[in-house]
Amino acid sequence: MSNSGSSRRTLLQAGAGLGLAATVPATARAQTAPARGGDPLRVGVLTDLSGPFAGAGSVPLFQGAEVAIALFNERGGVDGRPVQGVSADSQSKADVAINEAERLLGQEKLEVVTGIYSSAHAVPLSGRFEAQKKMMWITSAIATAVLKDKNFRYVFRPTVHSDQYGEGSVSVIHEHAQAKLGMAPDKVKLGVIYEDGPYGTGVASAIEANAKRFNMPTVLKEAYSSTTPDLSTLVTKLRRERPDVVYQVGYNPDITLFLKQAKSGGLRFKMLIGHGAGWSQIDKLWDTFGADVNYMCNVDPAATQMLDWSKLQPGVGDLAKTFVERYGAKHQVRDLPPHASMGFNNTWIFLEHVLKPAVRKTGGMTADALREAALEVDVPVGGTIQGYGVKFEPPGSAMAGQNARSIAVVMQFENAKSRVIWPSAIGVPPVLPLPAGHTYALR
Repeated sequence: MSNSGSSRRTLLQAGAGLGLAATVPATARAQTAPARGGDPLRVGVLTDLSGPFAGAGSVPLFQGAEVAIALFNERGGVDGRPVQGVSADSQSKADVAINEAERLLGQEKLEVVTGIYSSAHAVPLSGRFEAQKKMMWITSAIATAVLKDKNFRYVFRPTVHSDQYGEGSVSVIHEHAQAKLGMAPDKVKLGVIYEDGPYGTGVASAIEANAKRFNMPTVLKEAYSSTTPDLSTLVTKLRRERPDVVYQVGYNPDITLFLKQAKSGGLRFKMLIGHGAGWSQIDKLWDTFGADVNYMCNVDPAATQMLDWSKLQPGVGDLAKTFVERYGAKHQVRDLPPHASMGFNNTWIFLEHVLKPAVRKTGGMTADALREAALEVDVPVGGTIQGYGVKFEPPGSAMAGQNARSIAVVMQFENAKSRVIWPSAIGVPPVLPLPAGHTYALR
């Protein structure tokens, strides 16, 4: 996905055609005419359509939300009232994200803004939304620190949090170490490298905590800037410490830079596990590296096509099928990235389970009506297209506003496709270690 200004305009214009009103600074926005059922229900959609976050998952996040809003409106909206998404581009910059959020709340007078790809944006934004008593509905940003011990009342996150990533990526190695690697788990050496923002720091801390829980040695844990032009020193440190498993937490292009310099620098390992963001863009990784990324792993909520839809709650499989067909036909991808499912699923949860009951109960969509509806959501496991349920932690809890039923999975790449390998109960056996002859396989 190009990060040019013209590409950003094209995305926003495409969104306008699906009920997303294109809004960029200093650009007049065409108002959608009220539908017969009443005035449109206006919802903000704040994502990164340009800059490095665009190619690391924010664009498919936006595109998934497009499909959700379009489908919701086709099915009647809220008793004939359509949803009008008001979109804005954070440009992968925290200051722009703050300015755009202020514009959406102030000039556009919105009661709710959805989206928010980056945890580095979510951390400063969350306090501002809370202070203004407007709803912030996070569909991507996963750092535990966004919500932990904040006791927010207007910030909700239906997706997973970073502690769950560390649990999955360490557990999958712990469970298979003896059988697959021929090593006791406490002999498997781990190396952790991560971008130094809230996202990377949160996941890396969770990896370290889970490694300690399983008595697995972490031989290197080091941060870097996601905008760094050179990771060769970090590659050298990893070569010196010789971890069996490398955990990498990054966006894009830092993932690309690391893999290229690891290859040229002779870094070898038994497995590499990424953690969402750029690691979930398998099409982009495959286009750049081809079979070199075969059998590497990633942790994220499951893309819906990875699941057995027959095991979901009634009607959810049909919804998933409709989404996959529509998204695939429009965007022509080999394998829908998890962020596309996240954009659709978490937007759909808001539209169907929060917005609709709030409007029906109160006749409007104030932030207070929305938050009350959110706290009443009770979707069982299997009730969403990503397999998890929805029940938000209430005010006063350590993770107030977090979905207590969210689930992260570990997936493994093979020929530009992803398959779930953890939890074992819903996954297939992993290929571990990297096969002999693999570019990065430990000799």
